[in-house]
Amino acid sequence: MDLLIQNFIQPPILFFLLGVAAALAKSDLELPAPLPRVLSLYLLFAIGLHGGASLAKSGFGLAVIVPLGAALALATFLPVVCFFILRSRLALPDAAAIAAAYGSVSAVTFLTACNFLDQMKTPFGGHMIAALALMEFPAIVVGMLLLRRETPEAREATGRSLTLTHLVAESLLNGSIFLLLGSLLIGIVAGETGWEKVEPLAGDLFPGVLCLFLLDMGMAVARRLGSIRQTGVFPIAFALIFPPVAGALALALAWTLRMPEGDALLLIILSASASYIAVPAVMRVAVPEANPGLYVTMALSLTFPVNVLFSIPVFYKIVNSLWSFT
Repeated sequence: MDLLIQNFIQPPILFFLLGVAAALAKSDLELPAPLPRVLSLYLLFAIGLHGGASLAKSGFGLAVIVPLGAALALATFLPVVCFFILRSRLALPDAAAIAAAYGSVSAVTFLTACNFLDQMKTPFGGHMIAALALMEFPAIVVGMLLLRRETPEAREATGRSLTLTHLVAESLLNGSIFLLLGSLLIGIVAGETGWEKVEPLAGDLFPGVLCLFLLDMGMAVARRLGSIRQTGVFPIAFALIFPPVAGALALALAWTLRMPEGDALLLIILSASASYIAVPAVMRVAVPEANPGLYVTMALSLTFPVNVLFSIPVFYKIVNSLWSFT
């Protein structure tokens, strides 16, 4: 309970709740149209650059390669589980799109978890930024491959040009992923010296920008609350139950690999999150017949707020308790 209260009184979370309250109260508060996109790009730039610099400092030993391998394994396995749970209850295109969304990750949830760890004075490795980037696209590819395997006619429905190579390229060239990967590489090349030169912009301003971005996210979540009822009971239950189950699987893997506490929490939160930015951008082209009102609403209006408000501190407490016995 203390951790939940500590999480709720952090400025980014309070601004998220302020955004929810503003939308529900029908306030005319809103961020000008280009600003949310600028804030999103800034956050990806800052976290990528910082992660790259940290990675350059720590090197690429076994302690880095093993967590990245675990992240890739989870990003490949989780969409398969999602798809076979969903296929019997939903149309196959919707099942594939939701599987891709829930197998992929939410960068904003990850950033909120990083901020939480900073508040808890719990260190985490820069290579976890690379895990974030690596977990973005495998689920998209897996979701599409499963759809094509189940329905051969999906080749016609999604276009013959959407080959495996095209899907990977489409995912990697998505603006968010491209900036994150690019910033990560620049951070690795520039190293700690390069990071010190941009830290006033990329480091000191980060908490304030995150507050503004979560304010906008809160308003976006509240505006979609009315459409949740249209998704039906099963998608709602899935959006609330599957993420903590995926997080528990990541928890078991992190404990088996003896990952540090901060890295373990980030792997868990990545696995428990769902993409509502990168995946929809690709799915609109790859699976146009899938309903974005379903998979975006589930990821943004249900999974995202539960993770940000509850899952981060709850899983942190579980990790903290389990790791104290080892």
